[in-house]
Amino acid sequence: MPEDIRSVIRSEMQAVFPTYSADLASFYGMQEYHLGWRNHSLQTEFSDPGKLLRPIMTIMACQMMGGNMAHVLPLAAGIQLLHDFSLIHDDIQDDSNLRRGRATLWSIWGMAQGINAGDGMFVLAHMAIQRMYDVGVPAERVFQILRRFDRTILSICEGQYLDISFEGNQHISEAAYLAMIERKTAVLIAACGELGALAAGASDHDATLLGQFGLHLGLSFQMQDDILGIWGTAAETGKPDAADLLRRKLSLPVIYTLAREPGDGALHQLYQLPAGKDAGVDAARAAMTQYGAHEAVTAMAQVHYAQASAALSQISAPNPQMQQELQALADGLLGRRV
Repeated sequence: MPEDIRSVIRSEMQAVFPTYSADLASFYGMQEYHLGWRNHSLQTEFSDPGKLLRPIMTIMACQMMGGNMAHVLPLAAGIQLLHDFSLIHDDIQDDSNLRRGRATLWSIWGMAQGINAGDGMFVLAHMAIQRMYDVGVPAERVFQILRRFDRTILSICEGQYLDISFEGNQHISEAAYLAMIERKTAVLIAACGELGALAAGASDHDATLLGQFGLHLGLSFQMQDDILGIWGTAAETGKPDAADLLRRKLSLPVIYTLAREPGDGALHQLYQLPAGKDAGVDAARAAMTQYGAHEAVTAMAQVHYAQASAALSQISAPNPQMQQELQALADGLLGRRV
């Protein structure tokens, strides 16, 4: 895989954007701002786009199963555009003003234009995958991938619905939360493995195993995100310190602690206050540490990491070196700090 893979992915994403007239410059400029290609004034300026884990994993899954870069790049671009579309809408629904250390799109241009820009990126994601046909992927395979891609999007919407419906409910069970994050977060990472394999023409059996690898890796990834949302610093996350507690988000460490702490405990008291008020955050975080939430959620993340590795190991890959690199990618995510 080339060292400048992130630039290669960005170039493929840029190729999806249509030629547009001056009156639409801000519409596409807002989207490019969110992607890190423009600054607040919509001048070209590349900022950190994040790790691009999802498209990189898609490419690796394809190459592991004997596919080539040219065939999978449009799919990788589409998956990243889909992920970024979901983040635009997430930021609006979460009333979040900060993303990757920069002001969120909607906080600059308003909610209505934020929704519209997100919708545009949703369409661009599909247009990216359609480009697979242009680079020689058989139409039947492209259709199969698009159908599963849309199924994944619907699951993400279901997960977002559940997440929003949980707000203010301090009695959400761990099982209900896990069912939500499987839909909202893990299914897209599962799609990276499954659809990347299908792009290479892999069997349904091997594609399913790569999907299981991605699903369990995604669950582990989200659990570690939940830990960072409580104990990570602003420098590590690009969000305010203890952002999830400030938003009164019902993440897994919070649900774990609420189920064990008395009703008059520090975390219960914090979650009865309006979001945004930081009085009591330190005491609530101390209570979570006291009840072992950090260790418990870390252990759950490790279980799903082990399940991901087990699924990957069952595949007889045409490219075993890439299989090892995919395992190394999973290893690098375990215990990550950012």
